[in-house]
Amino acid sequence: MIKDFTFLNFLKPKLMGNKKQKGFLPKVLPVVTALTTLLLVGSVAVLFLFTYLSRDLPSPTQLTERPMEISTKIYDRNGELLYDVYANKNRTLITLDQVSSYLIDATIATEDADFYIHHGFDVLGYVRAIRNIILRQGLQGASTLTQQLAKNALLTSERTIKRKIKELVLTLQIERRYSKDQILTMYFNEAPYGSTAWGVEAASQLFFGKKAKDLTLPESALIAGLPQSPTNYSPITNPDAAKKRQQYVLKLMHEKGWVDKSGTRKYLSNEDYDKALSEELKFSSGLSLLKAPHFVMYVRQRLMDTFGVNLVESGGLKVKTTLDYKIQEKAQKILTDEVAKEAYLKVGNASLVVLNSKTGEILSMVGSKDFFNSTDDGQVNVSTSPRQPGSSIKPITYATALKMGYTASYPLLDVQTNFKSGDEEKDYIPKNYDGKFRGPIQMRYALAQSVNIPAVKMLKLVGISNMVKTANDMGISTLTYDPKYYGLALTLGGGEVKLLELTGAYTVFANEGTYNYPYGIESVEDQKGNILFSHKSHPELALDKGTAFIISNILADSDARAPIFGYGSYLNIPKHTVAVKTGTTDDKKDNWAVGFTPTYSLGVWAGNNDGAPMDPTLASGVTGAAPIWNLVMKELLQDKEDEKFVQPDNVIKWTTGKLTGYKPYEKIEEERVEYYIKGTEPLAYSPWVEIIEICKEDNLFPNDDCKKDDNTKDKVFAHLLGEFPEWQEAVDSWVDEVYDRDSSEESMYFPPTEKTDYSSN
Repeated sequence: MIKDFTFLNFLKPKLMGNKKQKGFLPKVLPVVTALTTLLLVGSVAVLFLFTYLSRDLPSPTQLTERPMEISTKIYDRNGELLYDVYANKNRTLITLDQVSSYLIDATIATEDADFYIHHGFDVLGYVRAIRNIILRQGLQGASTLTQQLAKNALLTSERTIKRKIKELVLTLQIERRYSKDQILTMYFNEAPYGSTAWGVEAASQLFFGKKAKDLTLPESALIAGLPQSPTNYSPITNPDAAKKRQQYVLKLMHEKGWVDKSGTRKYLSNEDYDKALSEELKFSSGLSLLKAPHFVMYVRQRLMDTFGVNLVESGGLKVKTTLDYKIQEKAQKILTDEVAKEAYLKVGNASLVVLNSKTGEILSMVGSKDFFNSTDDGQVNVSTSPRQPGSSIKPITYATALKMGYTASYPLLDVQTNFKSGDEEKDYIPKNYDGKFRGPIQMRYALAQSVNIPAVKMLKLVGISNMVKTANDMGISTLTYDPKYYGLALTLGGGEVKLLELTGAYTVFANEGTYNYPYGIESVEDQKGNILFSHKSHPELALDKGTAFIISNILADSDARAPIFGYGSYLNIPKHTVAVKTGTTDDKKDNWAVGFTPTYSLGVWAGNNDGAPMDPTLASGVTGAAPIWNLVMKELLQDKEDEKFVQPDNVIKWTTGKLTGYKPYEKIEEERVEYYIKGTEPLAYSPWVEIIEICKEDNLFPNDDCKKDDNTKDKVFAHLLGEFPEWQEAVDSWVDEVYDRDSSEESMYFPPTEKTDYSSN
């Protein structure tokens, strides 16, 4: 039987004619026999396997009849459709002559350069796939256009050997039944291009507002690069990645080339390549059909993290969000208009977040002035990007102080102070925004007027670690480094925070100390109506009710902040009680306004995405974020009843001294009323108050002669004591500079330090 093989008939005379090979034939025959048997058995096994796996395969004729994937729909809280992944999936079938030749060439060069000369599969690709399996690198290998068509239209995307074999069987059947042009046409009609586009016609209309036959080379290169990963390369959500992918497609066309219909390998010329790379892509305004884009992308990412890409993009999910689209529309317009008005101040962008103070629901999220402006990084969601908060972080420092027993009347000394604590440390001498020093100032007024030096002193008193702990409890996740990393500048905005998280932290003040994590997804249903997810609140007590109330009361105190901001500033909302705090970094790179009522918390950031400083004349509370905050808050409160912050049972009103902040001493200070957490109200006089016996002649300590002549008297002095001994010299210097020793009223600030030289007559 073996002698009938052509190979042996050819080999035999060669061997017989060479005497030196006399013993070769008997040795090679068993090997040839074994190989031949193995080949036959393998062929039968493969044939059997293919036949077995082909039993339940769909018919290739179903290519254009497969059921549509059901789109995932994202709604606002009132049922307004915000985003439909396949809203434009009309599947308008097009023929190959309705597709730009550039797109045909770009697609073939990118996905299957030898499409017109192979028989449906790439042998080397399968070899690579087997090698990857052996090396445990996953089931990977280049798929031809025909294989992709079979997989996308008729199979699942699972990565298994069984699926790959089914794919191969279908590929061979498709190649036998259809022409190359028909296969390419079906590919163009079936391929997913991401967002709301399914098929090249929908993709072309969505991204560029034109028919597929009218696409230019640069546009074709972008679309040709999408099917590999429609989500990752989407020009809507990832413009930078989309651009890099387009450049890669052009590079493939230029360097690797492709085989055209005639069997000739073509390449993109140097001239066309360079021109296509330099041409700016102009996307269609149709992209703006996406409503509340930054919020939708925020929600979509969380859906993908939870349910996976496939289920989100084609599983027919129904997602109810917390967003109020009516609020969103008004907020976006106000923000965009105000940024345009403030262009002269070099304000290039802004972002805002509106939360329900009671629940943490995200009612509005505007990530930038224009999501669709790619040249200004419009797709960057600044509300979730870390930025320096300036003084808007101060309320957390003062909340920490209240937690630790300090009071809203606690006096701090606003004098020039060097905060370095050792010889090796650099000088740290912060300044107030107006360059002035106020001397004694109580916590209420220091916070309301946003005075810097008292805030730094308070952070020194409470400790950076304690302040960071409070911030973490209130939902700020970015302040997690070693406290030494920040230094005392932390209370002036030296650490970065996210607008969404800082606004969420302010809801703790508004919500009587209770923190609810800001969230955007209310519920998720599958296509059968089964509830896959339903939000459940997990409120946490971050602050004592009394602490939250007192901070809210201070931030809503128009009288307390009036010396700096006045009564007619953007921080006041007529007929409504609203707490608010501004913040601006020293370099004018970030400007904030964050405020709240018991129902709404609104945070606004203004600045430039690239960190470029704004105009030095920008004034916190007057320009930048404050006008946006004011207009949006007015919209939120329009036709709403005024809501007061409710005084809790553990807070009382108590009389205190205007100067000392302790039990008022009538001879040196007037009285005022302050809120206190029970147990912290001032029952004693301030350590500043000293009653000293002095000699009437010169206000110095009396000597024996002065006492003998009964020439003494008791006088009350207000000796301003530095918060730490090392700061006393700075305090005394300020007192010497500001007060007049010879003034009868101001002499009280100069207690004696020496004895008199009085002598009896």
